[in-house]
Amino acid sequence: MERIRACLVAVALASLFCVAHVRSSASDHRYKAGDEVPLYANKVGPFGNPSETYRYFDFPFCSSVPLKEKKEALGEVLNGDRLVSGPYRIDFLSEKDAEIACKRKLSKEEVARFRTAISKDYYFQMYFDDLPFWGFFGKVYNVGKADPSDCKYYLYKHPVFQIFYNKDRVIEINVRMDTRAVVDVTGDEPVDVDFMYTVKWKEIDVPFEKRLDKYKSSSSLRQIQWFSTLNSCVTLLLLTAFLATILMRILKNDFIKYAHDEESADQEEETGWKSIHGDVFRYPKHKSLFAAALGCGTQLFTITIFIFILAVVGVFYPYNRGALLTALVVIYALTSGIAGYAAASFYCQLEGTNWVGNLLLTGSLLCGPLFVTFCFLNTVAVAYKVTAALPFGTIVVIFLIWALVSSPFLVLGGIAGKDSKAEFQAPCRTTKCPRDIPPLPWYRKTLPQIAMAGLLPFSAIYIEIYYLFASVWGHRIYTTYVILFIVFIILLIITAFITVALTYFQLAAEDHGWWWRSFLCGGSTGLFMYAYCFYYYSAQSDMSGFMQTSFFFGYMACICYGFFLMLGAIGFRASLFFVRHIYRSIKCE
Repeated sequence: MERIRACLVAVALASLFCVAHVRSSASDHRYKAGDEVPLYANKVGPFGNPSETYRYFDFPFCSSVPLKEKKEALGEVLNGDRLVSGPYRIDFLSEKDAEIACKRKLSKEEVARFRTAISKDYYFQMYFDDLPFWGFFGKVYNVGKADPSDCKYYLYKHPVFQIFYNKDRVIEINVRMDTRAVVDVTGDEPVDVDFMYTVKWKEIDVPFEKRLDKYKSSSSLRQIQWFSTLNSCVTLLLLTAFLATILMRILKNDFIKYAHDEESADQEEETGWKSIHGDVFRYPKHKSLFAAALGCGTQLFTITIFIFILAVVGVFYPYNRGALLTALVVIYALTSGIAGYAAASFYCQLEGTNWVGNLLLTGSLLCGPLFVTFCFLNTVAVAYKVTAALPFGTIVVIFLIWALVSSPFLVLGGIAGKDSKAEFQAPCRTTKCPRDIPPLPWYRKTLPQIAMAGLLPFSAIYIEIYYLFASVWGHRIYTTYVILFIVFIILLIITAFITVALTYFQLAAEDHGWWWRSFLCGGSTGLFMYAYCFYYYSAQSDMSGFMQTSFFFGYMACICYGFFLMLGAIGFRASLFFVRHIYRSIKCE
C-alpha cells in the first residue's frame, strides 16, 4: 500500500507540474501601440468532418514569406494542430481599411479546388493572440434550381476583423466575411484575386481573465444539462431504494432460513446460493486474462479521476490546445504501475505462477488494440494528407514514452504486486470437484444479462454523451466538467448496483460462474455506447467519407473498449465485496 500511495503522489506531482508548465508557458499578452499581435493560421476542412483537416496553405491563399511554424506541444500535434504564421499582419490599435494582403492569379486547377471546397462547406481556423476564430471559404448561391450544375460558387476574399481590447490586452476578436467582395469560381478558367482585409479596434471594460467566457456553454445549455443530471439523480435514488429494499428483504429471509434450526437444516439438502458455497470462490477460467483486464480497468479508473482533478483545477479551459491529450499521455504512462500492481497482485492471489506472462498480457491488453487502430488510421490519414497524420518525430516520442516510462512503471508495479504476498480472502472452502450448474432459462444466460446490465446505466448518461460527442466530433465546446463528474459518479453507482443485483440472482439460481459474468455485465455499458455511435453518426452528425468514418468508428471503438474495461472492473469489485459479505454471514461447512 505504501508503494501505491507513493505512485499516486508521484502522478499528482507530475500532473501539477504539467499545470504549472501550461500556465507559465503562456505570454503575458500585453502590447504597446504598433506592436505586432501574433496571428497564426491553423487548419482548414469540411465543416461536417472534424477529423478531415488540412494545412491552411495547402490552398492557394496569401502566405507570409518566409512561413514560420509555431513550436507545438505533444498534445497539439496529436490534436491535428499545425500552426503557421498567418497571411495578415495586425498591429495593436492599428486600423486598416481594405488593405491589400496579396494579389494572386488562380489557375484552373486552383479554381476547381476552391469550388470543391466551397461546395463541401470548408472552413478555416486561425488564432489571434491565442484566441480562436473561424470563417468559411465562400458561399454557394442556388438560383432556385435543384440541379447542382446551375449553382454559383463564390470565394470570399475580404475578411473584416473586429477586435476588442482593454488597455494593453486583447479581449475578443470577431471576424465576418464581406459578402460583397467575392470572386466567382463557378467556371473553369483562371481568375485574378485581390485578397484584402480590414481591421477595426474597439475598447471595452471586460477584464482579461474573462476573455474566454464567450467560448463556454450558454446558460440555457447548462440548464438542460443540469436538468438531465437531476433526472439521472432521481433515477439513481429510485434504483438504489428499489434494489436496497428487495435485496435486504430477500437476504434477510435467506439468513433467517439458513440460520433457523441448524440441526434440521443439516438434515435437509441445501438450496439457493448457500448450496454453492463450495464453488462460489472457485477461481475463474483464464485467470491471467481476468487479472490483466482487472488491472487495466483499475488503471483507467485512476486516469479518469486524475483527469477530473485537472479539469477542476482549470487546465482544460476552452481552446487550451492539446492539454487534454497531453495529460492523457502523461498520466497513462505514470499510472502504468497501478495496472501492473493490480494485475500481478490479483493474479498471485488466484495462485497464478507465470506473473511475467501476466504482466505482458496486462501491457498489451489495452495498448495492443490501440496500436493496431492507430497504425491503420494513421495510414489512412497519410494517404489523405490530413493534419491528423502524425509526423515521424511524434511517433518516436510516443514510443520512447511507452518504452522508457510506461513499461518500466508497469514492471515495477508488477514486482510490487507479486511481492505483496496478499491472499485471496474466501470465507468458504472450495471443494475439489466443481458442482454442476442446473439448466437456466434463457433470460438468466449471459447475453440477456449483459443486455439488462448495460441498458439502465447507459440510459442515465446518454444525454451527457450527446454533448460529449458534439464536442469531440463536432465544433461545440465542452466546459461543464462539474456536471460531467456528477454523471460519472452516477454511472459508477448504478453500474455497481446493477451488477450486484444480477450477481445475487445468478447465485440464487445455483450458478457459481459469476466472476466473468460480473465483469461483462459491469462493462456492458461500453457496448451500448458503441451502439449509440451508429445512431449518432447517421442521425445526429453530418460526417461522411471513408476517412472521417474510419476515424470516428475506429477511435470510438478504442474509447468504448476502455469504458468496458473500467466499468467491468468496477462491477466485479462491487460483486466480489457483496459475495464475500453474504457468505461471511452464514455458517458454511
